[in-house]
This record gives sequence, C-alpha cells and structure tokens, in this order.
Amino acid sequence: MSSLIRRTENSINLNDVLLQYLISISRKLRAHTSCINALAFSSDTGGRFLASGGDDLQIHLWDFHQEDVTEPCHTFIGPRSNIFSLEFSRSNHYLFAGGTDTMVHQFDVSRLDSGTLTRNDNLPMTMYRENDTIREITCHPFQDEIFLSASDSGRIITHDLRVNSSNNPITRAADIIQLATEVTSTKFHPTIEHLFITADAKGNVCLRDTRMAFGPRKSRTNNGIVRSFCTTLAKRNIRNMSNPESSSVAFDREGKKIAVTFLHYYPTIYSVSDPYPIAICTGRDTAESMLSQRTGYSNSCTIKHGCFGGPESVSDADYYCGGSDNFCAYLWKIPPVEHLIEQRGEIPAHEWRLEGSNTVGFAEGFESSKYVPAEISTPSSVTNPLINTTLIHPYFPMILTAGIERTITLHSPFPSCPFSRQLSLTSQEVRQLPGSTTTEESQVVDSLLLGLDPADRDNPDEAEIDTIRLFDRILRMEGEADPFDVRDWVQAPDNLDQENT
Repeated sequence: MSSLIRRTENSINLNDVLLQYLISISRKLRAHTSCINALAFSSDTGGRFLASGGDDLQIHLWDFHQEDVTEPCHTFIGPRSNIFSLEFSRSNHYLFAGGTDTMVHQFDVSRLDSGTLTRNDNLPMTMYRENDTIREITCHPFQDEIFLSASDSGRIITHDLRVNSSNNPITRAADIIQLATEVTSTKFHPTIEHLFITADAKGNVCLRDTRMAFGPRKSRTNNGIVRSFCTTLAKRNIRNMSNPESSSVAFDREGKKIAVTFLHYYPTIYSVSDPYPIAICTGRDTAESMLSQRTGYSNSCTIKHGCFGGPESVSDADYYCGGSDNFCAYLWKIPPVEHLIEQRGEIPAHEWRLEGSNTVGFAEGFESSKYVPAEISTPSSVTNPLINTTLIHPYFPMILTAGIERTITLHSPFPSCPFSRQLSLTSQEVRQLPGSTTTEESQVVDSLLLGLDPADRDNPDEAEIDTIRLFDRILRMEGEADPFDVRDWVQAPDNLDQENT
C-alpha cells in the first residue's frame, strides 16, 4: 500500500487508481437503522452532499466538505414507507424523494451551501401524490423546477413547479404518459434537455423526447419514443426467446452510453445511437482470490441501481459499477464505443439455427439477425452483502455502496481522503450463502414473508440479521434462475401497440 501512495504522489495514471477502487480500503457510515435503497450526490458542488434513504423512512444528508465525515449533517423526515429514489435538482435548490408511500416529497434545501442549516431544522416540504409505488425520480439537466417521476402504475409524469396544475385536470393529463406496465426506471439525458430514457417491467427500454411525449394528445407521437433498444435474448441451443425485466437504467456523463440492469441477466451497455447492445458486464474472469468461489455477477432478488463514473480529468476513464447477489460489487472499465462495436458479432438467422453452442445474442425476433455484444469479463470487486445501489464520487477516487445492511460503505484506494481519515483494509473474505436455516430462523423468515414483524426484534442488529436471512432464503430459491426459464418471450404481431397511446 505504501508503494501505491508513493506512486500517487508522483501523479500516477488515475486509471490505475480506479482499478484498485474495490479491492483495497473501506470505511462504513452509520446512521440508518434498516436497508438503504437510494444514494444521491448533490449537483455542481463538487459532490459535497450525499443523500441516503431506505426502509427506515429517514433521509440523511452527509457533508463531504467536513474533514472527517462521521455522522449526517441533517436528517429529513416525511416519507411514510420505504424510500426507493433520491435526486437533487440541477442547482441543489431541491431534494426529491419517492417510494412505496406513492408520494413525491420535495424538500427545499437551498440553505445547504450557506452553512445555516442545522441537523434538526425543519425545511419546507411539498408532496405530490401518485397512484402507486414511485420507482424513480429524475431531474431536468438545466432547470431546477422540472422533474419526472415513474411509478408502478405505468405513469411517467413531468412536473413543472412553475405551473400549478394540481387543480387543472386538463393540464395534468397533458403531463402524463400512461404505459401498459410498471415503469421501473427513468433518467433525463445529462446534456440534451428534451431527451429521457425509460425502462419497464416488460423489458422495454426506450429513448423519448419530451416534445413528442407530453402536451395535447393531438401533438403526441408514439409516446415520445425516438429509439427503442433491443432487449430480447436468444440462445442457440433452445427454441424460445426471453425478455428479462429491465429494472434500472443509467446514462454516462456525456449521455453517449446507457447501462441497463436486467433481472436474471448481466448489466448491458448500449450506445445511445445504436438499438443493439455493445457490451455485457459479467465478472466471469475475476482473478482475485477473494472471488475464487464465485461464478460472476448475478441479479435475482433486489432492485439494483448501478452508475457510470470516473475522473473528469481523464478522457478515457469511463467505468460502470453495479452490485451483485453474490455479495460483491463490481467495477468494470468500459472501452470506447467504437472498440465495442468492432467486437460485437452479428449472426444471420439461418446461421443461428446451428446446434452445439450456448451463445446468447439479442434480436428483434426469431427470424432476425442476432447481435452478440462484447463481453467485459474482468472487473475489480469487493465484498458487501446484497448491494442495492452503487455510486461513484464525481471528483474523488471513491465508490459508495449500500444495500441490505444498515451502513453505507466508502471504498477507496487510499487510507485517507479529504473527507475521511479512518479507512482500513477491506476484508478479503467473501460471505457464503448458508445452505439452510434452523427452525427458529425459518419461523422468523416466514413472518417477514407474511409482512409481520418477528417478536422481540426491536434491536437493530437482530432486525438486520433477520432481513439478511430473508434474502438468503430468496437467493436459495431464485438465485440461479435462467431468464429463458422465467421470462419466456412471445413475439407480438406487427400491428399490436405495446403501450397505451
């Protein structure tokens, strides 16, 4: 480690540092009392504020301009049920939160940078009601007052705080896209204000234009879709196809690539200008001994959010980070788009029918050519039970992970950084999935599956253990599911519209 520090002092390539992110040093931030589902950094302030939220209904703010971050600088109260999404507006005037209470909570945090906000201050809060669980909130890249919400009701709503449309049903109808299934994720393009991307429970991933998606019905076109990305899987040695659920999407910094997190499949990278994927991130060839008993990335039982990142000062430092059900987080270095397109294979339909191969490709239908994306198989990784969300710091070489545990973990290649002095060597031990549970443990898990609180579980440590037991049970039941077994795909007729218009 000392040699790594000396090399850093001599201005080593930051790419080398990034590749050490997840195998070196870490530290935990403790304040939550239950699972943490959402993390968000503030915008345009050097990543000063981190917002975190989850199942304990509290939203904690952490100030990364402190010399040593040990506790939240402020805690917001408002959500009445599990928090799934957090996002700051463009200039950090507002913080938005959404989850299973079907409400968007808007906090006025404009006093954050002034230093006048204390932990117990009550800030102005506004709420916007939805019809179902809010899966994601995304803020306009340039306007503080505009954001989108996506929910399990199938609705995508554009909100403009400058217009009071709550009492005007005609205006409200013009602000809504109604899809035929749950909307699982949405993100504004980071540099083009009219573009946003959506994902849904049927596996559809679409790039949309607000000018075509919202407004009077007569001016809309195809729900604003300007590009649909191919998400249907084909496998050479079986006859059926599969469309795995797309549970979250993310843009890279420049908006040239997107990453889709699929249920029962690998994180998949697309070029925004190409409907077919250019890479999959597998983790199959990880060399570290800490993963010697793992077979690579897997995702079957939690809603996961990954992210792109890398230092702005290094043009080719583009990374993607995501959590896995095998108790690890993975960081992949993403090659340039042009290189990945060159490596992608295209196999005509008549050649695809040849037997004797387990190759998986993407295709629009049975009689279409199959596209086999490049495989990025060698990541760096770190242990952290059942990671739900990952976040790369926008300026410092640090990754944050959170999930079923009650803690946020900071991962760094160095034993100290401008906002933390207590990092230590990360454990190289990989948690093993227990083969079975005792009768008492099974009774606790059964209670949780029924939505009941087990008796005598007021102790947060015991509650966390019970939650991990529950997900161990789910992993044993569903962890090795094959998308071709659980998500069989039937090609729709050409004239069947998959969405309500």
